[in-house]
Amino acid sequence: MAVREILLLGNPKLYEVSKEVKSKEINNLSPIIKDLHDTLMDFRKKYNAGRAIAAPQIGVMKRIIYMYLDKPFVFINPLIVKKSDELMNVWDDCMSFPYLLVKIKRHKTCSIKYLDENFNEHILKLKDDLSELLQHEYDHLNGVLAVSRAIDGKSFAIKSARGD
Repeated sequence: MAVREILLLGNPKLYEVSKEVKSKEINNLSPIIKDLHDTLMDFRKKYNAGRAIAAPQIGVMKRIIYMYLDKPFVFINPLIVKKSDELMNVWDDCMSFPYLLVKIKRHKTCSIKYLDENFNEHILKLKDDLSELLQHEYDHLNGVLAVSRAIDGKSFAIKSARGD
């Protein structure tokens, strides 16, 4: 099992913009995807949370998102191509700050264009919690953390202390 260290809030690498994956790199993706999977599953075991992880969170500065719901999904070079005007308030959490919640606004729906592990192009329309999840992971690829999107200075809570 290749569990990688998750970079924590304050690590300067989390604020860097990730580089696009080039087609010639396709043969190098399998170990990265396996590490993302193993790290996500390890986080789930420890914290009973976690549905997705972005490559920069393990120090790989490539535009890759790994999501595991009922099966794995890999998003290579994702691009959000459409966002709804309708916003929703959410308490966002992150594997890079596992005990902190941040209240932010996210688009209720979004469409994302991406490549799979075979470099086949797809477009996926997401809504509600999956829309929020992919926007969160997409932000990681651009060096943006949820703490930077807080609604205001009172939009932070420790998970065990949240009262709603």
